[in-house]
Amino acid sequence: MKLSVIVPVLNESESLLELTQEIIATCEKNEISFEIIFIDDGSTDGSWAVINTASKSDERISGVKFRRNFGKAAALTSGMRAADGEYIMMMDADLQDDPAEIPKFIDKLKEGFDVVNGWKVRRLDPWHKVYPSKVFNWMIGRLTGLWLHDHNCGLKLFRREVTHEIRLYGELHRFIPVLAHSRGFKVSELSVNHRERQFGYSKYGVKRFLRGFLDLLTVKFLTGYGTRPQHLMGGIGLTLFGLGSLGLGWLTCVWLVANIFGSGSEIGTRPLLHYSVASLLLGAQAISLGFVAELLISYTGRDIDTYSIAERTEPGSRNRETAEVS
Repeated sequence: MKLSVIVPVLNESESLLELTQEIIATCEKNEISFEIIFIDDGSTDGSWAVINTASKSDERISGVKFRRNFGKAAALTSGMRAADGEYIMMMDADLQDDPAEIPKFIDKLKEGFDVVNGWKVRRLDPWHKVYPSKVFNWMIGRLTGLWLHDHNCGLKLFRREVTHEIRLYGELHRFIPVLAHSRGFKVSELSVNHRERQFGYSKYGVKRFLRGFLDLLTVKFLTGYGTRPQHLMGGIGLTLFGLGSLGLGWLTCVWLVANIFGSGSEIGTRPLLHYSVASLLLGAQAISLGFVAELLISYTGRDIDTYSIAERTEPGSRNRETAEVS
């Protein structure tokens, strides 16, 4: 099978039938073998009934129903595990993502990329979602080194092997390109047609941006220091420890001058003393936490690959080449 389209669903019963028809029409027109996997993430509006009916009428359609709402990352993880396609596409169920873009994504992937991220150039969302999103995308690029215009676009296409090397939980689904990029996969973006919402309402609110920033810090730590936490904690600890030591060293000199030469002032009431001791203790704690984290990684991370293989030679290829030359 060529393509697996994963669609997380949360109370989108009104749009599912039309979305299904558009995906089928696009894939059949372009002769793309496909499957559609709907993940019902705890809907309460009858979405599962629509999915169930569609799956009975077309064997290329299947569905998974969660017992309750577990979040988009869990839905996508479930869909990726159920997918059989060579290419995996994410698509929202609200009809704002245009299925007509599917052939363009596949063509872009064939240019040698592993992940293609959508870019809503003309975004039909309220200003209070658009401008914070621009700031957030800039922050992601600044912290991770992967500069994309729209990390949170619902349309994403990636090769199947990408799903084997990234793990989604919480709300890390928006960072799939970043996680793939950190593993050495080639990431690109493609401008897409963004349509107005026809049914339902947006599931995202103000809390989304705060959670997104915290998730960004998590991704930065995982991609930069996930297998070497002491490099981060130890660096912070040594800096604090060094500042505390310098402060105490200076106060020691002041105390010696005051007691030997009879000039100077007492150090017991100086704020620098409290700051230096606190800095010294915090530095020691950070270094200790780094050692604890390293111990955890050494025991729990033994089976986690810290590399990503792009290709292997075929068995006997060297022997065949030698035979052809002779």
